[in-house]
Amino acid sequence: MMNKTITVFGSSIPLPGDFEYQEAYKLGRILGSENINICSGGYNGIMEAVSKGAVESGAEAIGVTVDFFSSEPNRYLTKKIHTKSLFERLENLLRLGDGFVVLPGGTGTLVELALVWEHFNKGLLAQKPVAAVGEMWIDIVSKMEERITIEKRQTKLIKTFKEVESCADYIISNL
Repeated sequence: MMNKTITVFGSSIPLPGDFEYQEAYKLGRILGSENINICSGGYNGIMEAVSKGAVESGAEAIGVTVDFFSSEPNRYLTKKIHTKSLFERLENLLRLGDGFVVLPGGTGTLVELALVWEHFNKGLLAQKPVAAVGEMWIDIVSKMEERITIEKRQTKLIKTFKEVESCADYIISNL
């Protein structure tokens, strides 16, 4: 059986030593030690940290990069998938994930969370475990759940967590 792959979304900004970088690294280590591969956008920050953690634990780190970013892919990637557009990149990130983790990030990370959620809502993607970590996502998911309830759509598709350890436990037990 092939190893499962978790797509991780998050900011490119955190640096080694930053709390968010260390938490992403920890997540990569935990998942990697369970033979779970990581897929990410392939660049710096959280993408680098989670890739580093996974590879150091013996798992693979797949990076999905895109033409118009001038950044170099991070050095921990064991496989690179190069795409020509942001939409192609997003499509690959969704397709490759057997589950998804959303770590702290900005508008790009918000788009990625919304895309996964909308694909579930429209039946375009089989439901898979999704975990969002941090107070910001707890607030956003809570507000969206209120609206989704009013619209009589399925709720509780996104699980929220305060720390990566419980997020990892959820992902591992639901793959």
